[in-house]
Amino acid sequence: MKYCSTCGQPVEQRIPEGDNRYRYVCVSCDTIHYQNPRIIAGTVPVWDGRILLCRRAIEPRYGYWTLPAGFMENAETTIEAAARETREEALAEVSIDGLYSIIDVPHINQVHMFYRATLLDGSFGAGEESLESRLFAADEIPWDEISFPTVKKTLKLFLNEMETGNYGVHITDIRPRITKEEPHSTSSRNTS
Repeated sequence: MKYCSTCGQPVEQRIPEGDNRYRYVCVSCDTIHYQNPRIIAGTVPVWDGRILLCRRAIEPRYGYWTLPAGFMENAETTIEAAARETREEALAEVSIDGLYSIIDVPHINQVHMFYRATLLDGSFGAGEESLESRLFAADEIPWDEISFPTVKKTLKLFLNEMETGNYGVHITDIRPRITKEEPHSTSSRNTS
C-alpha cells in the first residue's frame, strides 16, 4: 500500500499508539489501514455417496480438481458464501449440513472454511470458473490432481469419517515446511 484510500496522501508503516503491530498509517489524516485475513468458504457436496469436485478454469492451479469454494463477499455469511460458491462453480444447489473444517493458512493470510453439504436434486454442471465438474467415489479421487493443501486435507478427513457417518468439526492449520539446510563442505562444493 502506498497511498491512503481516505485522502490520497502517502502512507507509512508504523505501530500506531495503543497497537502492537505494524500498520499502514496515513501521514496526513492518520487513518489506520488494517489488513486482515481473507475468508475462503466452500462445501464438500455429496450425492449418493459421491463427492462433487470441480476442475479449475482459472489460475492458480488451472486444470486441477477442487471443492467448490472461493472468497467470501461483504454482506454475506460464511454459509451463504459457501452455497453461492457451490452454485457459481458447480451450478449446484445444496443444503448445508454443518461446519466441517476450518483451516488457517497464516503465511498467505487466509482462513479456509468448508461445510458438509448435500446436493438438493443431484444436478450440477460447470460454472464460469470450472472446466468441468464430476461426482467421485472415494476410490476415484484424483489425489495427484487436487488443487490446494486445504482441499486435500479436508477431503482426507471427510473420507475417513464418511465410512462411519460420524462427522466432527476440524480446526487446524497449514504452514509451509521449513527445511534445515544441509551444511556445505568446501571440499565437495563445485567452484568452477
